[in-house]
Amino acid sequence: MASSTDPSAPRTWVAIDIAKGWNVALVEHADGRQQRFRFRHCCEDYDGLVGLLRAAAGSCRIAIEPTADYHRTLAYRLVTEGFDLVLVSSVAGARLREAVFNSWDKNDPKDAAVILRLLKQGMTQRYCDPLLMQTHDLQELSKTYHHIARARTRLQHVLITHYLTLYWPEIERFWSTQRNEWFIRLLMRFPTPRSVSALTQPEFVATVWELVGRRVHKQEKIEEIYGLATRSIALPIEEDSPAVGTFRLQLERYLQLCQIRRGLETQADALLASRADYQRLRSLPGVGPIIALVILAEAGDLRRFTHHRQFLKFCGLDLAKSQSGGSRSREQLSKRGNARLRCALWMAAISAARMRENSFRDKYQRYIARAPEDADLKRKARTAVTAKMARVVYALIKHDCDYRQRFELGFPSGSTPLTRAVEAFGTS
Repeated sequence: MASSTDPSAPRTWVAIDIAKGWNVALVEHADGRQQRFRFRHCCEDYDGLVGLLRAAAGSCRIAIEPTADYHRTLAYRLVTEGFDLVLVSSVAGARLREAVFNSWDKNDPKDAAVILRLLKQGMTQRYCDPLLMQTHDLQELSKTYHHIARARTRLQHVLITHYLTLYWPEIERFWSTQRNEWFIRLLMRFPTPRSVSALTQPEFVATVWELVGRRVHKQEKIEEIYGLATRSIALPIEEDSPAVGTFRLQLERYLQLCQIRRGLETQADALLASRADYQRLRSLPGVGPIIALVILAEAGDLRRFTHHRQFLKFCGLDLAKSQSGGSRSREQLSKRGNARLRCALWMAAISAARMRENSFRDKYQRYIARAPEDADLKRKARTAVTAKMARVVYALIKHDCDYRQRFELGFPSGSTPLTRAVEAFGTS
């Protein structure tokens, strides 16, 4: 931990509280003199800040508290200018502010003073600029996919809870959480039961045959839909009414979101196809193009972590507990990390646990063996598998090795017999 009395410490400390409009900078010079000023996000003010810092005596270390994306342009400018830039945690800042000032209220000058204290105490985090690390494009692609997926989910909720409830409640049973474009196309052509019952059953089957696609028992499925339409409790709305027009508009928007999402998946696979780390991640059970994209975009270069526990903490998958005197709480995830990365590993773990013959599924099954129907135990099992997924991801990238299928037998020693290991290598 560096301090102001350490001969190797910087001669000038700079703390910057980032905001959308005006930023507050607090500079402490080598003689202990402090200087506070405000500046905007513009080229002239950036030039003035760089000039002031270059004129400071000795080396200079700068700390900022990341706020949304407002810090990105300033951080890029400072790093490219050669300054030593670090980050401070907003959680640590909030707790230190309350401890130092004995109050929960905040303002920009007070925040800058707190950032300066954290900086001088060495309570900082390394800053890796996405543009310089060549992960900016990946992050933008990942965030865009995330926003599109969330918009699709919200629209899906509206379609189910509002439109289908009013205009065709019985057909909801055919809604699938997976690829369900055929269902949306069917609703666009036949948005109400009246539009179906206007045709005979053979006419309806012939019309929607291609809409349903290549599915098992397609004939039975179409006939069942026709039967539901003839005895529906839906509101008697005409097909050409403005209400049905809005229904079709929302269905069209849903299809567009599905197409955009599929296009982003294709783009991600094409962008990362030549990268060895991407191929290693794709070899993992449960890891598809988007999950691999999110891992590489949000984690950056995993080789910078010296131990897998550092990566677990970065993801927020490290365990934390509260202990005071004789009382002790149970361990739980800290969740003090990258939420989007943690979610990607969670989804990969769930997918892997549903697949056949892999170590992730084996771990999940062993975990829930004593109470397979216990929902809380299932949640803990998924968490354990997620942590295992994070460790495996780290190992693959750190050691530049490909994933090999293992079968875990759960012996007390945690080891695998030689014969079983040879069999696993032979089938991988």
